Amino acid sequence: MGLAAISTGASAGATGQTAGVRVRKLGRVEYVPTWRAMQAYTLERTAESADEIWLLEHPSVYTLGIAGRTEHLPRVATGIPVIKADRGGQVTYHGPGQSVVYLLLDLRRRAITVRSLVRMMEQAVIDLLASYGITAEGRSEAPGVYVGGAKIAALGLRIRNGCCYHGLAFNVDMDLSPFRVIDPCGYSGLAVTQARELGIRDDAELLGQKLVRHLLQKLP
Repeated sequence: MGLAAISTGASAGATGQTAGVRVRKLGRVEYVPTWRAMQAYTLERTAESADEIWLLEHPSVYTLGIAGRTEHLPRVATGIPVIKADRGGQVTYHGPGQSVVYLLLDLRRRAITVRSLVRMMEQAVIDLLASYGITAEGRSEAPGVYVGGAKIAALGLRIRNGCCYHGLAFNVDMDLSPFRVIDPCGYSGLAVTQARELGIRDDAELLGQKLVRHLLQKLP
């Protein structure tokens, strides 16, 4: 499934090229077609294919990582679909008001290890929050970004033939209640927060664009 099949919304399909990375702004798009498009791009890419970053939002959906455990799934009926995906990690929630950044990178060409990419992704969120005067941190034992013990960004990747896809989700201004009926990222009782609760008034689109810029500054 191609990019045209997942491009919806006023800003959908907008592209830009920075630091050898093509950035696509896809607007609000369904999870499964976007996931299939990432898989297809990664499967079909060659050594000359451009690296891409996709900035978007998803309608409400739970996703479960490749080694995800069902006991972490919603404990009550929510009406929100649950998708078994091929990324790392456990269960998380995506919904409107969350900035999702997918990275489709040739790690071998850029000489990036998975561990170093995870740290770059975390640091991009940390630096973005620091620009608003907010202190955040990563955790080596539980990838992601945290503010005062509450998780604000979740990470998950898939590596195939030296290339990655999937990426990170940054909570901006969303309904957090769907997180309360799961064990976010597999951790029972883990608190979740978002930019709006920290006093940031910029919306998900603007914060997503700023987050992408921080990521691009860190990529070799």
